[in-house]
Amino acid sequence: MFSQESMQQLRERIDLVEVLSAHLPLKRAGVSYKACCPFHEEKTPSFVVKRGDSHYHCFGCGAHGDAITFLMQHQSLNFQQAVETLAEFFHVSLQKEQVENETPLGLLKDCLDKASEFYQFYLLHHPEGMQALDYLYQRHFSLEFIKKYKIGFAPYSGGLFLKWMSDQKIPRNLLQESGLLNQSGKEFFQGRILFPVYNARGGIVGFSGRKIKEETFGGKYINTPETPLFKKSRLLFGLHLSRRQIAKEQKVLVVEGQIDCLRMIDAGWDWTVAALGTAFGEAHVKELLQLGVREAVLLFDGDTAGETAASKVGDLFQRVGVGVKVCQLPLGKDPDSFLWEAGREALEVCIKQSDDYLRFQLNRMQKEQGTMTPAAKHQIVTHLTKQIKGWEEPVMVHETLKRLALLTDLPGHMLGIPKAPPVKVQPTVAIDPDLILELDFLRWLLLCGHQYPQFLATAHHCLPSAFLKVESCRKLYQAYLDGAQDLLALGSHIDDARLLDQIMNKKINLDRAESHFLQTVQKILERKWLEEREHIKQALQQPQTEEHMMELTKRFDALGKQRPQVQLCT
Repeated sequence: MFSQESMQQLRERIDLVEVLSAHLPLKRAGVSYKACCPFHEEKTPSFVVKRGDSHYHCFGCGAHGDAITFLMQHQSLNFQQAVETLAEFFHVSLQKEQVENETPLGLLKDCLDKASEFYQFYLLHHPEGMQALDYLYQRHFSLEFIKKYKIGFAPYSGGLFLKWMSDQKIPRNLLQESGLLNQSGKEFFQGRILFPVYNARGGIVGFSGRKIKEETFGGKYINTPETPLFKKSRLLFGLHLSRRQIAKEQKVLVVEGQIDCLRMIDAGWDWTVAALGTAFGEAHVKELLQLGVREAVLLFDGDTAGETAASKVGDLFQRVGVGVKVCQLPLGKDPDSFLWEAGREALEVCIKQSDDYLRFQLNRMQKEQGTMTPAAKHQIVTHLTKQIKGWEEPVMVHETLKRLALLTDLPGHMLGIPKAPPVKVQPTVAIDPDLILELDFLRWLLLCGHQYPQFLATAHHCLPSAFLKVESCRKLYQAYLDGAQDLLALGSHIDDARLLDQIMNKKINLDRAESHFLQTVQKILERKWLEEREHIKQALQQPQTEEHMMELTKRFDALGKQRPQVQLCT
């Protein structure tokens, strides 16, 4: 985790109004700022924050929190991502334990930011960049679009980039570690249009470069090599722009290329992502599952390669229970060219008319077979049945096999459809009742303590931190009692940020806050009370002097009459 000093520095730099303004249309109302609450539907603004305050509040639904809470709940970030997002926004260098000789990630990020500035300047103002600019104009990219998405160009010949980065006090070792130089010390990107690649928080972690001349060495696209920041198998292009809408709609539009992705997002499909190259894999699906995605729409190029990619990517989603629709463009068209030539309405219709994945697969295989002979039908059905039975979710398997039987006019038993989907055996997960109880207690205290100050008074009065058995919960609770009562302050007192993620990821019913808070306190006190009685019972079963035996018996009887009863303190 991050050091207390750097977390404190971040707390002092945060301007909550600036954070919220990046996501909400705040309007000034006297000393306050108001907006329609993003956490519930309303027409009259009841979401309020004052300049200088560290917390917002909604008088409609009761939503309350600080900058960390907002980013976790509104942008679907975890605690560490939220902290790093704020640090980047307010230019605070976070310090944390470093592996020996490891370069701080902040230096790599600064290096990439400066490189992005150079590449865009070179595209817009250097004679060599004019060819690339002409290419972009021919692809109907406006100057506003180019600047908005920080598109740049890497020089064909070396030297100028290195000199500029040297003037910016960036050493060569950082250029190599960030993937801007290869092992021989030459610029990794040469003669290519560059698209910055961002992490989910909106920080540049690398680049994707497209060549505009056939003689340029390498494939059409090349990406930054693996670095401490750039992990291609985990990155989704455009996710920093689409993350919020994907989480809200629980669906995602997947395209093949970076240009297609930016064009779709700019045209209003702000739930679009693309893999970096053709390597859309299980890690990308997992990232989208964490955002709650239930449906994926695949919009790939209108050619054989696009159909093959849709078949593979669709299988990855269907395998884990995500519904898939496939939008097929006319032959030779990609989303960018189709959008420009046919217009937004035509593309909207095309997306709405997408086939479900099974029908797409069936049509594709029938087209490959040509004539639909019995042998061809056998091969198609055998292949699809095997594919479907390899999926993980039994209900998805069962229902898709039934649909396949219907589409191919075959009885279900020929496809091996069981009468009921087999029960999916879940791996045994050890459940810690103490952790669950103490997380519930902390959740009510942290999320409702602002609205119910009596919660803190009650905790101070009757629940010492020593009564919590889970060490991480005990540390967090003690920090809260000591005055660290916002998430940013608490984050520097724990060893694992996942504890705060667990607290924040479960919804609470504010209407029953008092009763539920008291229940958790009551259960923790009763747990301690029962443990003390059990300890005495065990002692009574051991050889004791008569005097000690009488003392233990009195203590046991006295405890029996002192069963904890909790009431809210005022």
